[in-house]
Order: sequence, then structure tokens, then C-alpha cells
Amino acid sequence: MEPPPLPPDVCPTCRGAGYMVADVPYGHPRFAELIACACKQTEQQQRRQGRLEQLSNLAEVRSLTFDAFNPDVPGVRKAYLRAREFAQQPQGWLLLFGSYGAGKTHLAAAVANAVLARGTQVLFTVVPDLLDHLRATYGPTSEVGYDEHFEVVRTVPLLVLDDLGTESATAWAREKLYQIVNHRYNLALPTIITSNRALEHLDQRIVSRMHQHAFAGEILRIAATDYRRAGRDERPA
Repeated sequence: MEPPPLPPDVCPTCRGAGYMVADVPYGHPRFAELIACACKQTEQQQRRQGRLEQLSNLAEVRSLTFDAFNPDVPGVRKAYLRAREFAQQPQGWLLLFGSYGAGKTHLAAAVANAVLARGTQVLFTVVPDLLDHLRATYGPTSEVGYDEHFEVVRTVPLLVLDDLGTESATAWAREKLYQIVNHRYNLALPTIITSNRALEHLDQRIVSRMHQHAFAGEILRIAATDYRRAGRDERPA
């Protein structure tokens, strides 16, 4: 008798089992080995991507993509082109400096979203928020220990530090930031840093490492005075 027809949402290859047995004779090293069906591999990939998105901290900036960015606003094109280049193969540090509303965060988020879409783990964090979260891990109700959270920030394949220089200038904050930056410097881990501060107002230990790891050998200074307003007013319909 033929087996009953499968419901339309059940994989016809594995008939819903998710796995198949290797088609080899008795005594073969792979005899009775379970092989994940393509449907199971797709499901696993979707779960992995969901975990990556949850860890990325990109939920609030998911709409900030390259397609949503207007490169025709005066003063932003060079940074836009460099950011797109970096997104293709993140190496070194993409450094975006400029005044409030110059488009720095949009470009940083666009890179992060593009890299995340390819399945690479990303962490996007505003520097003052990052330090607040690290402090909170010392509390008795924290579900994540300090060491675990700190290690994720130091070692994530792509880290975005948004608004460097806006954090409280305490000795603890300076040391934590330096430890993060120095670790990523020593391991040559891709990093994006945005700031509206002049270089001389930042920790010079960090500035020195910026110069040595800068993507394409430069710190990008975005000249746009207010990308947020200009981008809305000038973007073609």
C-alpha cells in the first residue's frame, strides 16, 4: 500500500522526521548515521539567524540600511562609499566622525545590518548604554554575569561603538573602554566607531589605535551639517 499523502507543510523528502539515515550497507562506518534533511538545515539556519539578530541589539535601527541612505546629501558621499566597501569585507576599523545628525549612526547601522544579513554575529551598542549594561551586571538580579557580557563585547566578530566620547568620563569608564578597544586592536577584530567629539578630547590611547587600524588608512570626517533633515528633504521620490 502507498503511504497516505503528506500535508502540504510537511517535507516530502524526510516525511517530517527532519533526518534521514545514510544509504549505506550494514558494516559501513556511516551505517545508521543520521543526516539532517535540507528542511532541518534551513530551520537550524533560521534559528541561528534569529539568535544573531537578538544578540545584535539592532532592533531599533533595522530600518537604517544603505538603500534608505541618501548619498547625494552634500558631504556624505565619501563616507557612504567607504561604508559600503567596508560592509563587503569588514577589515580594520571604520571610523566615522562628524557633528550631530551627520549620518554617522545611519552608516554604521547600515554596515551592521548588511553584515548580520550574511550570518555574521554583530553587536551594535551606544557607548554610554554599553557601560550602563556592564555596571548592571554587578547587580544581584542580573541574568548575565559581568565576565560573560564583557567577553562578548570584546570578541564579537563585528562591534559597533556608537557615540564614543558621550559617556561619563570616570576612571572606570575610561579603563573599560580601553580594555575593549585594546583587545580588539590586538586581535585585529573589525570594529566601527562613531563620534562627534574632536580627537584631542578622546582617550589618546584609543586614538592611537584608531590611527593604526583605520580602514583605508583614514578617519572619515563627515562634513554634512544635518543629514537627518537634508536626507528627508532631498531624497528623490
